[in-house]
Amino acid sequence: MDPRDRLIVALDLPSVQAAEAMIEKLGDAVSFYKIGYQLAFAGGLPLADALVRANKQVFVDLKLHDIGNTVGKGVESVAKLGATFLTVHAYPQTMQAAADARAGSKLKILAVTVLTSYDNADLSAAGYDFNVTGLVAKRAAQARDIGIDGLVCSAEEAAAVRAIAGSAMALVTPGIRPAGAAAGDQKRVMTPAKAIAAGADYLVVGRPIVEAPDPRAAAQAIVAEIAQATGP
Repeated sequence: MDPRDRLIVALDLPSVQAAEAMIEKLGDAVSFYKIGYQLAFAGGLPLADALVRANKQVFVDLKLHDIGNTVGKGVESVAKLGATFLTVHAYPQTMQAAADARAGSKLKILAVTVLTSYDNADLSAAGYDFNVTGLVAKRAAQARDIGIDGLVCSAEEAAAVRAIAGSAMALVTPGIRPAGAAAGDQKRVMTPAKAIAAGADYLVVGRPIVEAPDPRAAAQAIVAEIAQATGP
């Protein structure tokens, strides 16, 4: 895989205009974009179609979780946008509904194991009788058995998840921070090179790029680090 295609830039921006301006700044340095809640709810979903027509890949990060019929209909709608990835939360009913609904399309379903802003104390407060490592492992195995295309997990868990998921499933890791970058609200973070070494296929990077003084240069530096980590 081209190192550039391994970087997914999160367009966590307040408007379509701001997103379009960022895409213009990044130019050919970036080939893959993520549209999450902030931009989607600001009218950004049609931007996915425009990006696809511009030969970019799109990750629609809506983390669906609802009754099976509702999830299935949502998946069918996103498939029509031409997106590459769509996230759902890694609950068995939700994953099964999404897997069934994406059949026959090019859309790939990613299951979110445990959010990278959570740690063991957060899971305990939410009523889970698991630590992060245990819950990630359980959900990864369930996703594999259901036939989900990939998993979203912290780079800290990537090596363990790869052992469970095998080579066929894509591993997408948010919480990526170049050396010296602020962690922000993320609690489980890793540098690009270490994430690749741990087994990640795709790295999701938002603020370290979109808030950089020179976003294009920041993206190029991360792609260069990915290239060095993956070797010739």
